[in-house]
Amino acid sequence: MGVKMSKVAKRAHAYQYVLIVMRHAKAEAFGNGDDRQRQLTDKGVKQAKVVAKGLSDLDLVPDRIACSGADRTRQTLDRMLKVFGDKPKVDMRQSLYEGGVQSVLDELKSTKTKRKVLMVLGHEPTVSISCQWLATSDSDPERLDLLNLGMSPANLAIFGSNEPFKDWQIHSATLLAVLGPHDF
Repeated sequence: MGVKMSKVAKRAHAYQYVLIVMRHAKAEAFGNGDDRQRQLTDKGVKQAKVVAKGLSDLDLVPDRIACSGADRTRQTLDRMLKVFGDKPKVDMRQSLYEGGVQSVLDELKSTKTKRKVLMVLGHEPTVSISCQWLATSDSDPERLDLLNLGMSPANLAIFGSNEPFKDWQIHSATLLAVLGPHDF
C-alpha cells in the first residue's frame, strides 16, 4: 500500500498546527559504551536527508524543532538542517532522551502560538507511545496500528489540529500519516 504524498500534504495543510514526531535515523548498534554517544550509520545519514527533503517538498519544514541531546538525534538534526536551512528554531533537550511521554507534552506546552509546524526528534519507545497518546480516537485505525509496532529509525508521525500546541492534551490531535524514508 503506497502512500500518496499529495494527500498527506493536503490533509496537513488543512490544519493550522502540524506536529511531526520523529525517531532518529539509523544508528550503530548498542555496545558497551554510553548509549547517548551512539553515532548514525551511513544509512542513517542518508535517511535523515531523504526525510528532510520529503518534508520540504510537502512544504512541512518545521518552524521549531525540539531535539534530544543524544549524538544520534543531533546528527539526524544536523543532516536535516542542511535541507531545511535556517528557518527552524532549534532547542536541544536532554529531557527528550530520558523524560518519556511527559517530555513530549512539555514541548507542546512550551511552543509559542506563532509556531505552526513543530518537530519533536527523539527515541523509541517515547516517540511511538507519545503518538498513541496524542492521537484522537477517530484517527485512522490502520495508522494507529502502525504506532503499536513502534517506530523504526527515521520514521515519523504527522498530526494536525486547529488548536495551538500549548492547548493540546491527550487524544487531541488527528493522526494524519505515519511515514518512513521509503515513502518519500
